[in-house]
Amino acid sequence: MSSQPAPALPATIDAVEALLAQGDYVADRALATSLFLALKMGRPLFLEGEAGVGKTEIAKVLATTLNRRLVRLQCYEGLDLASAVYEWNYPRQMLEIRLAEAAGEQDRNKIAQDIFSRDFLIERPLLQALQADENGAAPVLLIDELDRTDEPFEAYLLEVLSDFQVSVPELGTIKAASAPIVIITSNRTREIHDALKRRCLYYWVDYPDAERELAILKRKVPGAPARLSQEIVRFVQHLRNEELFKLPGVAETIDWTRALSFLDKVALDPETIDNTLGVLLKYQDDIAKMQGSEAAALLRQVQQELAGLGS
Repeated sequence: MSSQPAPALPATIDAVEALLAQGDYVADRALATSLFLALKMGRPLFLEGEAGVGKTEIAKVLATTLNRRLVRLQCYEGLDLASAVYEWNYPRQMLEIRLAEAAGEQDRNKIAQDIFSRDFLIERPLLQALQADENGAAPVLLIDELDRTDEPFEAYLLEVLSDFQVSVPELGTIKAASAPIVIITSNRTREIHDALKRRCLYYWVDYPDAERELAILKRKVPGAPARLSQEIVRFVQHLRNEELFKLPGVAETIDWTRALSFLDKVALDPETIDNTLGVLLKYQDDIAKMQGSEAAALLRQVQQELAGLGS
């Protein structure tokens, strides 16, 4: 992380939109408003939505454009304090004890005081997020896919987010000098407790409309042919109306556009769609359902729409 001074937080909603655009993130007005309020009020922003719609990217863009360190806590089932907050470096502590004994140190209290100092503390993401960057700014804390964790950890997180402090019995309370910018994401595989949501501002990140998705492609895959991008966006938009096990997100749209660009395609055709559906869809049942006549019918519909628009 650069020691250059961190830019001031955006003072208006327009400034938030500009900040995100600087990081190639195309946000709608409602999302920019929610983010502006979260920054202004010093509250975590809780983002829910399907996988691949750009929730995680918001934290990454904020860290980059605000010149702040990104601290990411990737959640999973069974996540515990040792992985999320801190743990002691037990092998190093044991080595220190043996060295002290070999040197003739008999004062156990002094040994205990030495080995339970910050030098032996391994800081995990939640504790790291309480430390300011080199430039004095608080980092961006991304708590990603919170719905994957267990409820006991969720309850502990509630305590941390209340006061932005962590209690280490051997050291006391470690408190952030200034609160980090917190972005929490969830794919809604389970409901998050209301008590935690009340600590946050909430926003549902939906699939973008065709206009915004096309704008995203122009930023993320600027070299893609215009006709190809238009066809891809409309094809994916129609695909999201199908009854599939997993609908493609924006991330898949971007990947598909890049893949077809690598194949030097300037427009969609049925054979190419069938051969590359695995980039867009991630379940064999979904691929089998759309391959062949279904994909060809969708493509014809897309081509008719674009012809009607004069594209």
